[in-house]
Amino acid sequence: MGPAERPAVAVVVGSANDLKRLDEARAVFDWFGLVYEVHVASAHRAPRRVLDLAEDAQRRGVRVLIAGAGKAAALPGVLAAATTVPVIGVPFSSPDLGGLDALLSAVQMPRGVPVATVAIDGVANAAILAAEICGLGDPRVARRLVEFKARLAEGEDVMALVRGEGAEP
Repeated sequence: MGPAERPAVAVVVGSANDLKRLDEARAVFDWFGLVYEVHVASAHRAPRRVLDLAEDAQRRGVRVLIAGAGKAAALPGVLAAATTVPVIGVPFSSPDLGGLDALLSAVQMPRGVPVATVAIDGVANAAILAAEICGLGDPRVARRLVEFKARLAEGEDVMALVRGEGAEP
């Protein structure tokens, strides 16, 4: 993998069952031209794998980690504790408490271990926030963000556009 192909974003979900939740995030990454990777690693069932992903992220060129998990949602915090790469937590809904448990787990981090957290099941916003972070150092992504925000301000359904349901410029 050459430098241009290095993943800018790494997405980690706690279960293979959560992979289907990532469709909108994938569409956002593709629209912004962001190279990304997806991993399944549970903070409870595979803590060493989670730590390895966090500790190795910067060396691999990852600029943002997105962690999606439900219920106890330890994944975002474990990643954030083991890296200096920004972590965005996506609390996933569940039948038990509707995702409130995962939301509180992601946002109630101790001082010094920040996790930026989006709404329950907010994978699209997590991907857009990742694009904004990456756009700070990538003029191509920054230009795409300006277009995205302008279309949003005009009232366009930008997520339909991102999913390929609208006309490209």
